[in-house]
Amino acid sequence: MDLAHDAAQSLSLAVDLVNSRVNAAELLPSLAALRAFLDEHEVSGSRSLSTDDLAEVHALRIRLRAVWEARDMRTAAAVVNGLVAEAGALPQLTDHDGHGWHLHWTAPSARVGSRLAADAGMGLAEVLRDDGAARLRGCEAPGCDAVFVDLSRNRSRRYCDTGNCGNRLHVAAYRARLRTVDGPAGPADDADAGSADTGRG
Repeated sequence: MDLAHDAAQSLSLAVDLVNSRVNAAELLPSLAALRAFLDEHEVSGSRSLSTDDLAEVHALRIRLRAVWEARDMRTAAAVVNGLVAEAGALPQLTDHDGHGWHLHWTAPSARVGSRLAADAGMGLAEVLRDDGAARLRGCEAPGCDAVFVDLSRNRSRRYCDTGNCGNRLHVAAYRARLRTVDGPAGPADDADAGSADTGRG
């Protein structure tokens, strides 16, 4: 699936925001962590934030997760539409800071929760419009509740990027195959090894 740069950034923002509270780990515990998140995702606007802003962002990620948990397209669309409407989305073309022309969905003066809701909501809206909810997936690794957007051509992705789940499970499967081929050393094997050692020297 081909996405414009700003749409891809919005999707990344949505995924990373949901996954900032995953597997009982809190990755946005403070205003400093929130500012670092905004910088990492190149979210424009003021960095003068309050504890109320942090609480709004924590509440927003719960609502964003509901898009992944929606059982049908209509439910997912209703969540996204609600987020975008409440954020007061006001599309504007801009080319700030050396970036090419792209869309901002709120004014720079909007509260950070509104900025994030509009950006994430519009990124998700683009995927839902083009492909429905099929690309919005949850990690299949046992015990992981992270989410992702499967942008692969054949929609075959199964694991998130947050906990190295894919590599971890592949290594575990490889080790299990080795154990099946080699088999554990049993009492007879130990006895034979002992006899061989006694016979040397």
